[in-house]
Amino acid sequence: MTDVPPTPRRGRRVLAAAAGLGVLGLPLTSPSPQPSPSAASDRGTQLYQQSCASCHGQQGEGSQRGPALTGVGPADVDFQLSTGRMPLRTEHRVQEHREPVFSESDIRALVQHVASFPPGGGPPIPTVGGGHTRSGRELYLTYCSACHSAAGVGATLTNGRFAPSLFQATPTQIGEAVRVGPGLMPAFPSGVLTDAQVDDIAAYVDVLQNDRGDLDRGGWSLGRLGPFPEGAVAWVLGLGVLLLLARRLGSRAR
Repeated sequence: MTDVPPTPRRGRRVLAAAAGLGVLGLPLTSPSPQPSPSAASDRGTQLYQQSCASCHGQQGEGSQRGPALTGVGPADVDFQLSTGRMPLRTEHRVQEHREPVFSESDIRALVQHVASFPPGGGPPIPTVGGGHTRSGRELYLTYCSACHSAAGVGATLTNGRFAPSLFQATPTQIGEAVRVGPGLMPAFPSGVLTDAQVDDIAAYVDVLQNDRGDLDRGGWSLGRLGPFPEGAVAWVLGLGVLLLLARRLGSRAR
């Protein structure tokens, strides 16, 4: 008869613990937690009830305090939330790009919840890729510069409103704005601007952002106020110089 060597005390404890977990049906390693779609939906429902339903209605039907959200689409909801325009922090409607109130995961949950309102539909969140800046410049000057200025710094519109600066906009937010037309901005469907053209515009706006509106190297920019104010200042300065010159010539003639 052969003697069996004794198992070390620590080894026996580990084996006993492993056997116990196996009996209970528990895994031996802890898996990383992954949010389920239902959890995201529950989170979206909770956030919507807390921050949105009092103005937009329990099912997005709208109220006297806020417009309906039925059929607006994921792109519109994501744009409003990711740019900090919603939820409103004052009673006055604002157009500035602000720090978002919700985290990225909470925004995704809210987008999913609002998109579940019947009848659904609306523009999806666009996927904006790399584009051509030369084509983007031509498209930007054609469709965007009249409101956002040639340098992307924004400009004053009618009734006290203004087109905001584009310096903080991400490529996705630019694509969303093009498709949904927030505020006074018109929407540009794919029949007017293709996805590739939206990519080009976003690429050119990235150039404006990196140069902070200082694209030209041809003189005094006057703070990038735009061609009309800068032209008016140039006229005033030019007339002043002419008047001084005429006065000087007149004094010499005496």
